Amino acid sequence: MAVKQQRADRRAFVSRLLAATPGALVVTGLGSASYDVFAAGDRDQNYYLWGAMGGAAPLGLGLALAQPDRPVVVITGDGEQLMGIGALGTIAVKAPKNLTIVVLDNGHFGETGMQQSHSGLGTDLVAVAKGFGIANAFSVDSLDAVAVVAEGINARRQATFAQVFIEANEPPRALPPRDGPFIKNRFRSALGLQPF
Repeated sequence: MAVKQQRADRRAFVSRLLAATPGALVVTGLGSASYDVFAAGDRDQNYYLWGAMGGAAPLGLGLALAQPDRPVVVITGDGEQLMGIGALGTIAVKAPKNLTIVVLDNGHFGETGMQQSHSGLGTDLVAVAKGFGIANAFSVDSLDAVAVVAEGINARRQATFAQVFIEANEPPRALPPRDGPFIKNRFRSALGLQPF
């Protein structure tokens, strides 16, 4: 008989992670990751990426390189990360110490009907990240692991890939602002930059 893998509650994990990393600049993948981050509390330092599937990790990389003294966290889902899997190679090559990619992995494409994703069918995202060259790649499956992930974010010692196995459920949607220029300009202001 197969043993069912333990999985964390997504909303609780994200909420605790953000509470433990108050200085982090946060980039979200589309869909549920954005809803989870917004539900944890809207901040000017949150950049909600609407509709650019696969773009969260590359955006986080650019931000980490431009803001090397700030921790940068990308919070995304397994489907969105699979779409932008090649970005992990560039992240490994550039190796920004302040960048952490957090993949909320429920093994499903949550935004298109909960079909099983590649990770739900056997793709090992940690092995993929390590194969690209991200040495600090690991998976967690409980709320107790928040402290480990948060400590790495705050310490900014190395580029990190953290796969968080979460329950395959859909909490009520908490929709962040959809106004792209507003999100961009608010985020730029939080960095002390002029809007454009």
